[in-house]
Amino acid sequence: MAAVKRPLALALLRLFAVQGSYNYERMLGVGVGVAEEPLLRDLDDGKYRPAVARGAHFFNSHPYLVGLAVGAAARAEHDGAPPDQIERLREALCGPLGSLGDRLIWAGWLPLLSGLTLAAVALGAGWIAVASFLVVYNIGHVALRWWALKAGWTHGTRVSVALHHPVLQKAGALLGPAMAFAVGAALPLTAAYLSAPFESWARVALSIVAALSFLGFRLRGDRLNGLRLSLALAALALVVGVIWQ
Repeated sequence: MAAVKRPLALALLRLFAVQGSYNYERMLGVGVGVAEEPLLRDLDDGKYRPAVARGAHFFNSHPYLVGLAVGAAARAEHDGAPPDQIERLREALCGPLGSLGDRLIWAGWLPLLSGLTLAAVALGAGWIAVASFLVVYNIGHVALRWWALKAGWTHGTRVSVALHHPVLQKAGALLGPAMAFAVGAALPLTAAYLSAPFESWARVALSIVAALSFLGFRLRGDRLNGLRLSLALAALALVVGVIWQ
């Protein structure tokens, strides 16, 4: 067991840098190959080099769940699966892992904790809330990376079993409403917290600007974006500041 755990631990460490070699030709492929390499070292020379080369082929998915493909492909190499089957396995995992990761992390876990942290800061928790966010978020994302890698290694070509794990299904169903509640609660609390130092007239002006910005996005979303709006508001604030002085 220890002989298996050490390569898995090395692969996990390398997964944290999987985006370091991101490029438009292979996306995460090179990083995936580097992460998979420790799991392939005990293959004989005739299989090791081709397996490492296959691991670096094109691959793209959510970076937190890419370990599922790393573990599954490495296990398939050890089980003697044909190269074309391994390639098909990798291709088949790109879409589901990307979609699942986006729903769980970018549209669930991250905004949920961000909303709770903003609300806690607005209520006076200060740096304790920020530190708690960093601890809880990283515990969650590291645990997800480790689970994905172990599940891929355990199931190999039958990795679809892991994708239908009940915990993942329940998490996907719960995180969406929880995120909406947390962000919805955080918005008014954060707005009140940030506007507290301003005079009443300034709060009204900020509310008007926010309302006009929202209408602009709704009516002219094809031409207006966050960058353009931010630059325009920054220029307006600079002009008003100069005139005010």
